[in-house]
Amino acid sequence: MNVFVSYILLGFSLAAPIGPVNAAQLEKGIRHGFWHAWLIGLGAMAADAIFMLLIYFGLAHFLATPFAKTFLWLFGGFILIYTGVESFKKNNTVSVSDNRSSESHAKSFYSGFLMTFSNPVSILFWLGIYGSILAKTAERYGTLELLLYSSGIFIGLMLWDVAMASISSIFQKFLNEDVLVFISRAAGVCLLCFGVYFEWQAIKQLFF
Repeated sequence: MNVFVSYILLGFSLAAPIGPVNAAQLEKGIRHGFWHAWLIGLGAMAADAIFMLLIYFGLAHFLATPFAKTFLWLFGGFILIYTGVESFKKNNTVSVSDNRSSESHAKSFYSGFLMTFSNPVSILFWLGIYGSILAKTAERYGTLELLLYSSGIFIGLMLWDVAMASISSIFQKFLNEDVLVFISRAAGVCLLCFGVYFEWQAIKQLFF
């Protein structure tokens, strides 16, 4: 049990560093509430699950090839820049009432999925972290334990997703509109910066 809990804590800590998904969750949660923020995280977890399966079956090395990375840098940068610009196209106020936007829940899910799945850093991150965990765990345990401990990592990711969605939702309920607009715009700037960084990495892959 202690080992399983340690894998849950590992998953939680892996999700914690600030990145595009966390910034998008904060922005979306402030504007549209808990469920939209949670669905962005859920979409990201779906992409993480695919990476974990690819690594488990030894298929992830293709995604680490120069061609695949260049395509993903370009596509990922576009997604992040589009999301960041969209956050600035919204109204200059953020509602602090219980009314929620009519924005599609599916759109939030797919945004989180595309942000993570098109991010070569995520691929290399999971290839390095989960790949090494997989190798180490396989030395000591069987297939059943391997799947169990992998699910522990996923539970940790889910707990972080709920935490981020809850924090952004709390911000929406208890902060005034000017502060909410500032936080939302700051999250949008983070997304734009990540997007520009992704595009620059693509240019480096192509021309340097």
